[in-house]
Amino acid sequence: MKIKDRDKFLKRFWIVVLSPFVLVVFFLLMVGIFSDIPSFEELEDPQKNIATEVISEDGELLTTFHIENRSFVTYDELAPSLVQAVIATEDVRFEGHSGIDFKSLVRVAVKSLMLGRRSSGGGGSTLSQQLAKSLFPRDTVKSKIPGAKTFVLGVSKFKEWITAVKLERNYTKNEILSMYLNSVFYGSNAYGIRAAANTFFGKHPSELTLEEGALLVGMVNKPTRYNPVTNPEQSLMRRNHVLSQMYKYDFIDKATFDSVRTIPIKLAFIQQDHNSGLGPYFRDMLRRIMHAEKPQRSDYAQAEDFRADSLLWRDDALYGWLFKNPKPDGSSYNLDKDGLKIYTTINSKMQRYAEDAIVEHLSKDLQVVFNREIKRNSSPPFSNSAPRDVVESVMKKGRRWSDRYRNLKADGLSESEIIETFTKPANMRVFSWKDKGYVDTVMTPNDSIRYYKSFLRAAFMAMEPQTGFVKAYVGGPNYRYFKYDNARQAKRQVGSTIKPFLYTLAMQEGYDPCYKVFNVPQTFIIGDTTWTPESTDKPEWIGNEVTLKWGLTKSSNNISAFLMKQFGPNAMVDMCRKLGVTSYLDAVPSLCLGPADLTLFEMVGAYNTYPSKGVHVDPVFVLRIEDKAGNVLSSFTARKREAISEHTAYLMVNLMEGVVNEGTASRLRWKYVPEGPIAGKTGTTNDQADGWFIGYVPKLTAGVWVGAEDRQVHFEGLDKGGGANMALPIWGIFMQKVLKDGTLGISTKDSFIAPPGFSVQFNCKGSDEDINSNSFLKDPFFH
Repeated sequence: MKIKDRDKFLKRFWIVVLSPFVLVVFFLLMVGIFSDIPSFEELEDPQKNIATEVISEDGELLTTFHIENRSFVTYDELAPSLVQAVIATEDVRFEGHSGIDFKSLVRVAVKSLMLGRRSSGGGGSTLSQQLAKSLFPRDTVKSKIPGAKTFVLGVSKFKEWITAVKLERNYTKNEILSMYLNSVFYGSNAYGIRAAANTFFGKHPSELTLEEGALLVGMVNKPTRYNPVTNPEQSLMRRNHVLSQMYKYDFIDKATFDSVRTIPIKLAFIQQDHNSGLGPYFRDMLRRIMHAEKPQRSDYAQAEDFRADSLLWRDDALYGWLFKNPKPDGSSYNLDKDGLKIYTTINSKMQRYAEDAIVEHLSKDLQVVFNREIKRNSSPPFSNSAPRDVVESVMKKGRRWSDRYRNLKADGLSESEIIETFTKPANMRVFSWKDKGYVDTVMTPNDSIRYYKSFLRAAFMAMEPQTGFVKAYVGGPNYRYFKYDNARQAKRQVGSTIKPFLYTLAMQEGYDPCYKVFNVPQTFIIGDTTWTPESTDKPEWIGNEVTLKWGLTKSSNNISAFLMKQFGPNAMVDMCRKLGVTSYLDAVPSLCLGPADLTLFEMVGAYNTYPSKGVHVDPVFVLRIEDKAGNVLSSFTARKREAISEHTAYLMVNLMEGVVNEGTASRLRWKYVPEGPIAGKTGTTNDQADGWFIGYVPKLTAGVWVGAEDRQVHFEGLDKGGGANMALPIWGIFMQKVLKDGTLGISTKDSFIAPPGFSVQFNCKGSDEDINSNSFLKDPFFH
């Protein structure tokens, strides 16, 4: 055999022998490289951090739970000009290709590779490829081996092409375009077009104008460089480039282009973070309730609180929902990632009115007066009556609870070293009712603790009587700086707002509003001691024969004490339980004056029993929860039970109407709501530490609490620190806005309906007529 023929033979021989091995190696290599190309199942359900949306009863997005602030919209929810801007700027042949635009690839090859124009190619990526890259990011490599990076990027690009083609085969063009807009990042913590439209313009994507949509599309290329907040000039240039592309490809005509390009950028920018949005306290409360674990007795100081939460776990489907409702695979839902939709009972208008009412009263009136008063104190903001050791104890707790203390402790500093840092001035940004909601200043950490303790807090909740639907929920004045929820977390002394519960017991036992008693102090024998409640009545009122209606109207301690003597503390506790109070109550005579620590949440629920005709309705926050595909996971309805008779409820309505029309809440009439039926009760605790007002109209019950973080920080006098001055104005401002709205179904023409056959006389004329005269309508002695 010739040498040449032998070489040919050996070459063919080894090809035949080695080919199977080479093919196997190549196959394994390809399997390794392309094994992570998304499957059809992954394309159907890409793993993205989708925000859980909290939606109001009127369809407005209140807020979100999120890691990435991302919410999805469908193609039908996109403004047509927005769609045109995307196509004109990113992929003008979008409708004509199947995932890969070969014409663009040739252009890139010629300009970028053959002619060396690196800035000219534009990338050649279609919308489908950009979507593939966004949903399934490219591989990266840090190897220093020559060509390794280029090889990996090339493989990634090939994967991207395959994924793009798979996307085109499994989705319509409209679906791909909406998926693309939902997936991209727009800067300022806005992921997806819905979050971007809301962040920069306060709008839904369907409401975007031509110039607004063009601006957002332009931002996708470089979100930081083209951010209209931080770089308005470059953002304007980029927006006009998008408009020019739309004109170039005949999506708009020359007249429109010339007109729109001159429009300045007008933003309604709101940073969408965990501190922003409508109802942040409501969102925080929802998270706590849905994350609640099964109660353990060892975690509770009071048996009543353990029992209350145990009943919630058993009876309330929303309480601990995340633990009670696993996914089909057994894992738990994640509020920040799984894109749930929580449809709530909150009305967005009422929620906004409630938040605005708190801001209006605190910032323009109450806090201004309080700041003026505490300047005269020896250790502001603490009251002059607060003992020095108590003040120091409060300050010590304030330091220990601060982030500064915990961080320094973790760094290994001693106690004395940490305390020393609290005396040194430092630059800091602190909350302020003025300017932008904050002020940059220099103060010591100790002074900053005192500064924050000087602010009065407030909480508000409103619910619908018959349904129990909660329409508004506010836990504080500003969630960014005051995150503690004073509506459902905080328990504060309720003062005279507890008195209607005692009067309810009297009405249930056969008394009526016109029943007469002598207004004299009452003394209780408690063991070896006696206790006589301090009278709050004017001297000229003492000794007169008065009605029970007068007693509640004037919030007389003497009359409350008289009723407590008739029925006893245990009977009053039982009545409170029937009305929905679940917190610990000490069965002692002083309970009639309101020393109990209760939440606004349970107080509003209890008062709601009166306009709901004696039926206690547990407050309802959520109507249903859906997964990201729209499947209903849970639906919720109110739990109802008869607490008192309809007859008793109507008697109490009349009694509390007297409080508003002639008594401690008469400020509502001469300043806020002069017409229409209103019933309610003010409340003030010792030293004016807490101010309350809870009231209702036929179709809405609402309550307000106002006070400082610490009970040692308060007004010195009842005229400024009473519930009628601290809390009632917030209720009044809110109700003014609700009534003025006209679209919420609440009117001054609504009325409380008497039960069938009701015949009790309400016109209480007699020996107390002079005391009950209209000369007291503007009595400054608010209680």
